[in-house]
Amino acid sequence: MASSFLSFSLLFIAASTADGFMNYAVNRCEFNSTDPNDITFIYSAFYNKLEIARFDSRVGKFVGYTEFGVKNADYWNKGPEVVQRRNEKERYCVHNIQIWYQSALTKSVEPYVVMSSTTPPAGKHPAMLVCSVFDFYPKQIRVSWHRDGQEVSSDVTSTDELADGDWFYQVHSHLEYTPRSGEKISCVVEHASLKEPLVTDWDPSMPESERNKIAIGASGLILGLILSLAGFIYYRRKARGRILVPTN
Repeated sequence: MASSFLSFSLLFIAASTADGFMNYAVNRCEFNSTDPNDITFIYSAFYNKLEIARFDSRVGKFVGYTEFGVKNADYWNKGPEVVQRRNEKERYCVHNIQIWYQSALTKSVEPYVVMSSTTPPAGKHPAMLVCSVFDFYPKQIRVSWHRDGQEVSSDVTSTDELADGDWFYQVHSHLEYTPRSGEKISCVVEHASLKEPLVTDWDPSMPESERNKIAIGASGLILGLILSLAGFIYYRRKARGRILVPTN
C-alpha cells in the first residue's frame, strides 16, 4: 500500500515580546516515501502571525508573500541563505526520513474485527450488518463484504479511517441486505500488517437483539426468584414468633 503524505516540522522562535510582534521560522519535510524525488524541504518565515516568505526545494529560491517578505526574499536569494536552504533537503530531510521510516513508519499493527447487526434506516432491505475494524496502523486499509464467496459492491457504505488520537485507526463498514436461508456473509479486511486477508464470518443463528432480549429476561427471572425466596424466608420467621390464643 502506498505511504501516506507526511510532514515533520521543526519550529524555531527567534523573538517574542508581550504585546509586541513575533518572528519565527518553521522547517518542514513533506514526503511520501524515502525516495529523494518524493521529499520536499520547505522553510517558512513568519512575522506577526503572517507567512512573509518561503523557500521550497522544488522552486529552489525564496518567494515573498508580503511587501516585507518580498524585500527579504530578494536579499536572501542574493546571499548565502539560499545556498544553505538548498542543502537542507539532503542534510535534514533525506537523512532523518530514513531514520523515521526505520523506527516508526514501517511498523504495522494488526486490526481486530467486531461484527454486529443493527436496524437499517428506511430503505429497500430489512437488515443491516456492521463490520467494525479497530486499532490498526498504518491508516491504509480495505474492508469488503462477501456473500457466498462473491464480493458485494452494492448497498455497502463505509466511514473514513477514523484516528483514535494514539496513532491507531478504526473504520466501520455497513451492509444492507435481505437475509437468505443458508447463505454465508463475511467481512474481509486487507491491511499491511496481515499476511493474508482477515475473514470474519457472520453467525446469524441468533441476532444480537434476540440475545439481548434473552439476557434481560434471564436477569429478570433470577431477580424475581431471589425476591420470592427472600419473602418466603421473612414470612416463615414471622410465623414462628406468633403465639396462638384460643377463642370461644
